[in-house]
Amino acid sequence: MLAIGVDIGGTKIAAGVVDDEGVILAQTRRDTDATDAHSVDRGVVDVCRELMADHEIGAIGLAAPGFVSSDRATVGFTPNLPWRDHDLRGEVAAALDTTVPIVVENDANAAGWAEFRFGVARDVEDMVTLTLGTGLGGAIVSGGVLLRGRWGVAAEIGHMRVVPDGHYCGCGQNGCWEQYVSGSALVRDAQAVAQTRPDRAQRLLELAGGKWRKISGHHVTAAAQEGDELAIGLLGTIGRWVGEGAASVAALLDPELFVVGGGLSAAGELVMAPAREAFAAHLSAAGYHPEARFAIAAMGNDAGIVGAGDLARR
Repeated sequence: MLAIGVDIGGTKIAAGVVDDEGVILAQTRRDTDATDAHSVDRGVVDVCRELMADHEIGAIGLAAPGFVSSDRATVGFTPNLPWRDHDLRGEVAAALDTTVPIVVENDANAAGWAEFRFGVARDVEDMVTLTLGTGLGGAIVSGGVLLRGRWGVAAEIGHMRVVPDGHYCGCGQNGCWEQYVSGSALVRDAQAVAQTRPDRAQRLLELAGGKWRKISGHHVTAAAQEGDELAIGLLGTIGRWVGEGAASVAALLDPELFVVGGGLSAAGELVMAPAREAFAAHLSAAGYHPEARFAIAAMGNDAGIVGAGDLARR
């Protein structure tokens, strides 16, 4: 059975027709206005109509950022779109006038499920996905089952508190894990060094046109790959925080595999090597506790589409 998977972001919607093997047969996208909820709804409906015109579709999966209700119909809250208790499934079903089953899923859950079914975690039963993007997303599969929790908002792993009274987080708390392992954290720290110690950040400033406010995560990764000492250190710090937090997660969930995705995964071993080292150093009962493996996600930007489609089909 063919399914449509829709990956809904703050500025664009990407969608595709997904077969039983996780292969995308057709794909489309729309730009959206993140300040206009109706614009996003229209974009979702438009991509579905376009793909349904040429394919016989058996299910539609909508991957949305934020809290998704346990009945997989309503987006309760999302930080980057103006949706609050928004009946996304109802709106899309009414606009499409279809009886095809529609399922709403958290975007990180969808991406993690794609890795579990078709990516680097396809041979394991217990895994945790860490998506290192602007923030930190997560997905948990335990015993082959995607964990959603009682109210559908499990695996908001980026908001585990790792530093009491640490950096302020957009969730309203302080010291959340994503404030130390995300692209935003990397840029914050790089810009701070460039502003206060420009002599140490010479290469980063060159890449950013001499303006510390313009330094991005891509600049840090590029400089590190060239051998820049500061950039290597900044990515190493991210990696260490990944490993330390993952050790706490392992104490709770005992996964076989951590899958690391998102933009920062492009730094490869510059992040992964210190993550593995810190994980081993902070694992409880070190030397006796079995160690989970770490791997870089394989599904790339298609993960949300593939995962949403496959979850809807199920």
